[in-house]
Amino acid sequence: MRQVQIKSTQPQADFHALTCKHPAFIGGFGTGKSETMANQAFMDASHSSDALIGLYEPTYDLVRLIMAPRIEEKLQQYGIRYRYNKSENIIYSSNGQFGDFVLRTLDNPSRIIGYETYRAHVDEIDTLKEDKAREAWIKIIARNRQSPAGVDKPFNRVSAYSTPEGFKFVYKAWKKEVKKGYEMIQASTMSNPFLPADYVDTLKETYPDQLIAAYINGEFVNLTSGTVYTEFDRVAHDTDAEWNKREPLHIGLDFNVCNMSAVISVIRKGVCYDVDEITGGYDTPSIIQSIKERYQNCQINIYPDASGKNRNAQGASESSIQLLRQAGFQVLAKNKNPFVKDRILAMNTSFSKNKHFVNVKRCPVHASNLEQQVYNSAGDPDKTQGNDHTCDAIGYQIHYNFPVIKPATNASRMIV
Repeated sequence: MRQVQIKSTQPQADFHALTCKHPAFIGGFGTGKSETMANQAFMDASHSSDALIGLYEPTYDLVRLIMAPRIEEKLQQYGIRYRYNKSENIIYSSNGQFGDFVLRTLDNPSRIIGYETYRAHVDEIDTLKEDKAREAWIKIIARNRQSPAGVDKPFNRVSAYSTPEGFKFVYKAWKKEVKKGYEMIQASTMSNPFLPADYVDTLKETYPDQLIAAYINGEFVNLTSGTVYTEFDRVAHDTDAEWNKREPLHIGLDFNVCNMSAVISVIRKGVCYDVDEITGGYDTPSIIQSIKERYQNCQINIYPDASGKNRNAQGASESSIQLLRQAGFQVLAKNKNPFVKDRILAMNTSFSKNKHFVNVKRCPVHASNLEQQVYNSAGDPDKTQGNDHTCDAIGYQIHYNFPVIKPATNASRMIV
C-alpha cells in the first residue's frame, strides 16, 4: 500500500489532530465533511487488518450514493483489493494491513446490533429528530468496543460530522452540555480553498439570509422558531396575476380525508404565481370534479403528496394518484416525498428570491396559512391548527419545479 498523504484545509487538519473520545467536525456546505470522514475512517482502518470501521449515514440512499463510492475510490487509489458485499453492506479489504468497513443507516437505531467496531464515523446525524439522533448515538457507542489484533491498547472512538441544524442533538452534545471527551471543530465554507471561486457567492444567491449563518458559516442558529415560512410577506408577495384560461396550470395537492387542499398556480418566465385555491375537499373524486369544473381546455399538471400512490382519500380500491391519472391529469410525483426541511427551504427560497407570488385576494386561506403555520416544540411544522394543508400542497409543486440544489464543488479530491 502506498503511503497515505492527505491534503487538508486548516479546520480539517485541526480535526485530524484531535485525540479525544468523541470529536465532531461541524461545517457549512463545501467544507469537506464527507471527505474528512472518509479520510479519518481510512486512517483508522490502517491500524489493523482485524479492525472493523463503522460508517453511518442517515439513509440507505446516502450509503449507496455517497459513502460506499467514496470508500471504494480511496481503496482503488491506494491499490487495496476489496470486495463490497451489498447484501451485508460491508466492504471487505484483502490487504494484510488494512481493516474492513461496515456501512449502516441511522433511520432505524434498533438495527444497530450484531457487530462490534473499532472506530465509528457518523455523518449528518443532526438531520434526524433529536430523540432518534440521541438513540442512534447511544447505540453506536455501545457497539464501539472491538479490540483488533495487533493494536496495543486500542482506543475506541466515535466521531461525528454534520451541518449545524439548529439547537438540536449536536448543539447540545458538543456546545451546550459538553461532557468529557466531546470536542468540536467548526468550519466555514470559506475555509476550503479547493472550491470554485464563485461557490460561496452562488450559495448566498441561493439561500435565504437566515440560513447563511448555518449553511455557510457553520454556526448554530435558531432554525425552528416562529413561523415556518419566514420569507413570505403578504404585501411584498401579493400579485394580481390570474389564469388567462389558456396557459398550463400547475396544481399542488395535499391528500386529507374530508379536508383536501389544492393550490393552483401558473409559471411564467421562471416565476410561480398562485392564482387560486381549493380547500375543504371531501375526497379525491370530489377534488377532481372541482378542478374539471373550474379549469377546462388546458393542460393540467398535478403535483400530489407522493404517498397517495399507496393509499386513497376516499376508501376506494384505486389509489388517489391512479384516480388523478384516470381523470386525464399529468401527474408529476417522484417515488417519495422530499424531506420536509427541503420542501420548506425551497418555499422560503422561492419567496426570498422573488420567484414566487400569491394572489392574496383569490387565495385568502393559503395566504393566511403561509403566515400562521409555526413550528412545534419538537422543531417540526405544527399540524394541529389546520394551517398546514395548503402549505404542504404548494410545497410539493415548488420543490418539484424550484428545488434548492447545492452547487457542485468540482473541487479536487483532498486525498492525494
